[in-house]
Amino acid sequence: MSIKEKYETVVGLEVHVQLNTVSKAYCSDSNLFGEPPNTCISPISAGYPGTLPKINKEVINSAIKLGLALNCNITEYNLYARKNYFYPDLPKGYQITQDTTPICTGGYVEIANSKEKSFKIALTRIHMEEDAGKSIHDLDPFHSLIDLNRAGVPLLEIVSEPEISSTEQAYQYLYEIRKLVRYLGISNGNMEEGSLRCDANISVRLKGSKELRNRVEVKNINSFKNVMKAIDLEAKRQINCYENNEDVNQETRNYNAHNNTTTVLRSKEDAHDYRYFTEPDIPPVIIDETFINDIKKDMPILPKERFHTYTKIYKLSDYDANLLIDDKSLSDLFDTITEHTSSYKTVVNIIMGVIKSYLNEKSLSINDIKIPPKHIAELAEMLDKNQINHIIVSQKLFPEMMINNTSPKIIAKEKNWIQEDDTKTIEMQIIKVLEKYPQKVIEYQNGNTNLIGLFMGEIMRETKGKINPKLINETLKKKLKK
Repeated sequence: MSIKEKYETVVGLEVHVQLNTVSKAYCSDSNLFGEPPNTCISPISAGYPGTLPKINKEVINSAIKLGLALNCNITEYNLYARKNYFYPDLPKGYQITQDTTPICTGGYVEIANSKEKSFKIALTRIHMEEDAGKSIHDLDPFHSLIDLNRAGVPLLEIVSEPEISSTEQAYQYLYEIRKLVRYLGISNGNMEEGSLRCDANISVRLKGSKELRNRVEVKNINSFKNVMKAIDLEAKRQINCYENNEDVNQETRNYNAHNNTTTVLRSKEDAHDYRYFTEPDIPPVIIDETFINDIKKDMPILPKERFHTYTKIYKLSDYDANLLIDDKSLSDLFDTITEHTSSYKTVVNIIMGVIKSYLNEKSLSINDIKIPPKHIAELAEMLDKNQINHIIVSQKLFPEMMINNTSPKIIAKEKNWIQEDDTKTIEMQIIKVLEKYPQKVIEYQNGNTNLIGLFMGEIMRETKGKINPKLINETLKKKLKK
């Protein structure tokens, strides 16, 4: 057994979700990303003495939506708390958060392992809090700069139980959370914008042991892949410590993605170090059953429900269903198209093949597609009826539909792209091609079946893509038999 196999990694993740509310958590300052520094602030964001916070109801709504989606218990009596610590970009000298009464408790995130079996990572809590500002160290060689635009932006912190045991599980866990907040419409989940941030609490122990050892919190992880790297790196460091009879201190470390290293930031604080006490300027918030039920009525269809619909009702494969639900915009597009057709599999092929290829080539987003869903549905039915082939669709018809907001059937008729099943024409073209390449025919008949592509290409060029390729292929193979 290798040294690494002696140990198991134990990980708990703290995920901060930045909400996309119009205003900040406790004042009316704009909550906008990318604005010029210190333009989305007021005396409240800047922490002026005597200013008073005011609750943003949308933050509570978002927290309850997320809690319901993750099967949490919703707390009826909610207190806010002050978490006291000093950062240069935390102008008040404390953060308004929740301590003893987090708005959501319990619940779980369901993930799939590499064998496609799902299991649940339990949650400890979800609580509401506000963000700090941003310190910028690379614009001025002599000074650090402070941008308070982010100060007071609403966050939901999702704290898992220490039940994650591999980097792959950590990745899946984060992936599911990002997908969920996007479906709920409460955050864009972009790590590059800081809308989704993750701290990892990591420890290792001998396999079979139930005792949790000192954990190390790794901060400043800015991508899913870096979360995996940071967990691996820290687990190796701790194993090396234990193998050399060294202690692992409970501390906070900073992750440097450029050279894949961590450095000590500070010894890990406990709750009493933050001197939590009840926020005196915000009264308790009472959440009753009626309020929760009103939010339940407005809950969108979630990925799990869509997966069930796609696989059980539309009879799509698990693979196709997962491709769709992984991207809410693609799933939404699929749903609008299938209101007009039952060609479900063909619609998937159009979205994942024709549409995605076109968008990638033109550097466009799904929102740039202005084609009416009924026209894409009509295109799917044309393909199902062999009225047109995929080559014409991807190379000519779909680009034309993006320009010309007209029925694909009308465009195809005008451009003379409607596919023909003319057996006589097919046989004539096959004879011409086989006479052109007599040596290739012999090679094909001697086992080089890849040459079918050469013959098919010649025929498709001659017929300008108007003949059904499936029928050409079938007839060609019959002619080529010895």
